[in-house]
Amino acid sequence: MAEEGKVPSFEEAISRLEAVVRELEGGGLSLEKALELFAEGIELSRVCSRNLEAAEQRIAILTRDDAGSLSLKDIDTMPAAGEGNSCGV
Repeated sequence: MAEEGKVPSFEEAISRLEAVVRELEGGGLSLEKALELFAEGIELSRVCSRNLEAAEQRIAILTRDDAGSLSLKDIDTMPAAGEGNSCGV
């Protein structure tokens, strides 16, 4: 994976995960090497999952309500483009 103690970025993790999958699919590995790669792949998938969850949490839009107060609104609850989104920002 990445340097010891350094959490890879999403892009680094997904790239390495793809390489691990290719190596496992290629076959010809000893059982020990395959298990080592499988364990690395599981950890990489967890890193990717955590990165995606963090990104989802950050995808919120700052909106202003009728009283002028600012609030965070999840993007999933926002009207689609062209549906009269009256975002006051």
